Amino acid sequence: MRCVNHRFSRSIDAEPNRVFELVADLDRYPEWLDLINEAQRCESAPDDPSDQAWLITLRARIGPLARSKRLRMVRSILDKPNRARFERSETDGRSHAPWVLDATVQPTPSPGSTILTMDLEYGGRLWSSVLDGILAAQVDSAAQKLETATTEA
Repeated sequence: MRCVNHRFSRSIDAEPNRVFELVADLDRYPEWLDLINEAQRCESAPDDPSDQAWLITLRARIGPLARSKRLRMVRSILDKPNRARFERSETDGRSHAPWVLDATVQPTPSPGSTILTMDLEYGGRLWSSVLDGILAAQVDSAAQKLETATTEA
């Protein structure tokens, strides 16, 4: 199984606490990260590390072609106001490729500015080197959308 690890770090013109509110809740991801097309809360399972679980749909488009994948994710770490980590946690008893999304928020020396670092780890066949460029473009777009979302709420 191929394992992909990506780290993206972007400066965002927004207060760290506002950025953290958006990255700590998968409900909000479709607003600003095109990779996550849909996020719906679902019941937590006894094995879950927290009571926060979601069904999400990942979607990537290359021209007329699109790839989608539906995952059950749980928030495994919530370290307010700096870090939120989400991990795949299916309940069907089968073995699944890992998906991990780890977001770290750090204030910069400039007031009203934040460094957001996102680590994405994936093991499986959905992702390929062709999609790596698409992911990088989506992260750039996400930084701009995050700035907008922090002023709207």
